[in-house]
Amino acid sequence: MRSVSRRGLALSTALAAVAGYVDAIGFLGTGGLFVSFMSGNSTQAAVGLVEGEFGFALFGLSLVGAFVLGVIAGALLNALHASHPQSLILWMAAGAMLASTVWGLTPWASSWRFVVVAAAMGILNTLFLAEGRARIAVTYATGTLVTLGIGIADAMTGRGAGSAWRRPLLLWGALAGGGGVGALGVVMLGDIASLAAVVALAGLAVVVWWRYRPTVAGRP
Repeated sequence: MRSVSRRGLALSTALAAVAGYVDAIGFLGTGGLFVSFMSGNSTQAAVGLVEGEFGFALFGLSLVGAFVLGVIAGALLNALHASHPQSLILWMAAGAMLASTVWGLTPWASSWRFVVVAAAMGILNTLFLAEGRARIAVTYATGTLVTLGIGIADAMTGRGAGSAWRRPLLLWGALAGGGGVGALGVVMLGDIASLAAVVALAGLAVVVWWRYRPTVAGRP
């Protein structure tokens, strides 16, 4: 995480806030499942299978599968457009979010629309790929909290950079804060609350395209 520039950190912080916002909407809309936290969905699906709630288990596993497909799509986009994939990835995520929102406003609306959102969250996690792995976990906090704990331990013992804990704390705070705003958005806006995430992702896509347009690598 320390190798990420300040621009990259600003982008990842904004995306973490959007991810928290979207995850809160998904959690409320699915009745207790997640669109970005796949460890939780995997556990929920396993419990559902044991308890005989096969529909619930299938839904949870479908969210996991969609997330992985989103990661695959984003990784392929990175490989095919290695010079400047970030804005395209953001547009893909915004488009998926928009499709889910529109689906939710039709007579055929159901919680299955959040499978599309899970794919969008998977796509977002390919924004910071390097050497075949994601440098920053954009939409989930477990790895970020591990980094935070290690950073605090290093600061206490005098090893490494004493401020290494600040970046993961910022990302976690953005994710948690976005979740609170997302819950409030559902209360105030109902089914159209996710439009705010669409606008935010589209706006970030424009900003990324503009800010990194002159660069060769184009990577934050």
